[in-house]
Amino acid sequence: MRIYEGSPRQDWEEVLRSVGAWADREALKELLLLELDGGFLVQGIATSMGGQWSETGTFSKQMHELTDDQIGDLIGAAEEQRGSASADHPEIGIANFYEQALRIIGKWLDSVNPRDVFFFEQDGSFVVRTFVVAPHGKVGHQLSEFTRDEIVGMIESAPLDRGRAPAPPPPTVDAPSAAGDAPSAAGGTETEA
Repeated sequence: MRIYEGSPRQDWEEVLRSVGAWADREALKELLLLELDGGFLVQGIATSMGGQWSETGTFSKQMHELTDDQIGDLIGAAEEQRGSASADHPEIGIANFYEQALRIIGKWLDSVNPRDVFFFEQDGSFVVRTFVVAPHGKVGHQLSEFTRDEIVGMIESAPLDRGRAPAPPPPTVDAPSAAGDAPSAAGGTETEA
């Protein structure tokens, strides 16, 4: 990932938090994010109801390429708007849901230090695929899942965690267990692909 000039924190947490704030403003849901060489591809479902999710209205799938320069602008815009929560997410009931959820995933990604990131969200749950190189040279993709309840729990506990030292990175998984899963640092499940 590129280092974004002017960012007080030049890491996944700040970048994804800013992308999440943008997704909240655009009233997108069911997000998909793919890291590109020069930014990100973000897909989501939007409604013609002016950002209000309801059973009526027209829904459309939208795809946006956010370049590195646009990400830098989003980081600046998100910093200026912090503390001005939008309406609660209609299905989850948390204001600025994507800003907060993607910040949590970004913080976790900082502990994993991936080379490539792809994730998708459905109903508040996220599946994240990372490409990692282990210290001993093992290379491969890992899948991690964050359920809706885990994400909501981490959002609710985030104010208590501020100021604490970051959690150590999760242990490297050399081989899948008999079930193919290993617990992740965030309480989700990691599997090697």
